[in-house]
Amino acid sequence: MNALQRGARAAWPLPAALLLATAGIGDARAYTATIGTGPKAAYLRVGDGSITGGNYNSGGTPAANTTVNLVSVTVPATVVGNTTDQAMAGTGRLTSDLDGFAFCTAGQVYVGGFFRLPTTATQSATLRVTAPATLTTTDGQSIPISQIRWTSSGSGDTGAQPFPAGSFTGGTQTLATLLRNTWAESCHSFFYGNDAIVAAGTYNARVTYTLATP
Repeated sequence: MNALQRGARAAWPLPAALLLATAGIGDARAYTATIGTGPKAAYLRVGDGSITGGNYNSGGTPAANTTVNLVSVTVPATVVGNTTDQAMAGTGRLTSDLDGFAFCTAGQVYVGGFFRLPTTATQSATLRVTAPATLTTTDGQSIPISQIRWTSSGSGDTGAQPFPAGSFTGGTQTLATLLRNTWAESCHSFFYGNDAIVAAGTYNARVTYTLATP
């Protein structure tokens, strides 16, 4: 993985959330960067996020942001349940808070942040996601959350992503660990499996990402 030395400032730990919806019948930059030691802090951004005073590497300070971003797809009636994955479109900023680089492309969801300590002792933060078992409609129809998967990439990247590809399983699952004094980021592209014929409607689920520190 690539690594760059970056400056460090204070930040706060934040949860982040995504709302998933599917309508039936319807110049290379580092992605894992070393940052300097400093007061214990953690920052997580999924989709949108806030940073004041410029990018992190120029002295910016991450701040709280309560935005819930949406990932959605409308499945045409002619292909419902044909088992062909349907690309979902995400919302949210596409640029990195580390250095302002245009890291993700339209429709992707930025996932990134850092874990910092005043020491170089080997410790890691853990990124987890909590999801319901199903996406549901207002009248009780449902689709298994396991029908939603994602790939992971980033502009200018090569090699393994720090926040790798996967799929939701329901409940709480561990996605990755983040070594102390590093900034990591990936761009997730979501897909709906479309493996069953379902009733027309809008199916929703809310998933929450949490970066937990020791």
